[in-house]
Amino acid sequence: MIGIEILKPLAVLAGWTMVMWIWMYATRIPAINKLPKPTEPGADQGWTGAMLEGLIPREVQWKAHNYNHLHEAPTVFYAVALALALIGQGDGLNAQIAWAYVALRIVHSIWQSTVNKVGVRFLLFALSSLALMALTVHLLIAVFHMPAA
Repeated sequence: MIGIEILKPLAVLAGWTMVMWIWMYATRIPAINKLPKPTEPGADQGWTGAMLEGLIPREVQWKAHNYNHLHEAPTVFYAVALALALIGQGDGLNAQIAWAYVALRIVHSIWQSTVNKVGVRFLLFALSSLALMALTVHLLIAVFHMPAA
């Protein structure tokens, strides 16, 4: 089928999100198990991830933060990539831009989860956002039959 090459980077990013889920819990559960057990009945009910800030090592929380980030801007990527594939515009340049987006998001994940220096992390996020913006513009042009500049 024409236009479905873009589904490959989409599938890789979805798979990467599951890798981050595994990494998050592989580090988070042991860290939580090391916390002192609550002495008051019900003190461990209704917890959220935000409540773990400051209780478990920040390096452990970085994986959870990144997992959450993979459910923010990438949701737009999934919608745009699916739409481009649906209208037969997911090959060629759009597929290449999608691969760049996914590569940048994976590098962003690894960076945030290990080193987490904000300057580099922001640069990776900004570059991936530019790729996502380009895909979105290409979708808008294709859907509204606007001439490309």
